[in-house]
Amino acid sequence: MEFKDLIRKRVSVRGYKPDPVPDDLLNYVLEAACVAPTAANQQPFQLVVVHTQGREEQLNRIYHRDWFVQAPLLISACMLPSAAWTREDNKNYGDVDIAIVMDHLTLAAADVGLGTCWVANFNVQATRELLGLPEDVFPVIWTPLGYPTDAGRPKVRKPVSDLVRYEHW
Repeated sequence: MEFKDLIRKRVSVRGYKPDPVPDDLLNYVLEAACVAPTAANQQPFQLVVVHTQGREEQLNRIYHRDWFVQAPLLISACMLPSAAWTREDNKNYGDVDIAIVMDHLTLAAADVGLGTCWVANFNVQATRELLGLPEDVFPVIWTPLGYPTDAGRPKVRKPVSDLVRYEHW
């Protein structure tokens, strides 16, 4: 598939089949995430893969939407701020790195017919408890991973001319 087609194909999926994700596809998606560029190649993240079957009640504490636990897998991207590159104005780039990692993950998933959906509106404390996160590790984003039952919401985007400037503001 052409890259331009892949980036248009990826949508936020809010309906999943219970079918398991084969290990080779999971590994493909995780490898795509792990080769993502990060500031100064610090890779200040950990991905936590969670199987949903039999844990729906626990997982609903994190994000209470039925579709969140429909997928057979959930992936949480967690940041290690102390391992992230920091710019001279003290801007820590760990959150930027996580965004790049998750973008690679979601595009790889779409490439092999799997659905994902960025979930940032989640219960951080419940996540910390469920995953047993150390104090210096911060959950940033979740995504379900599985075969979609729906086509996702149509993408509506502003035209390039509204979003790009040349030479100055």
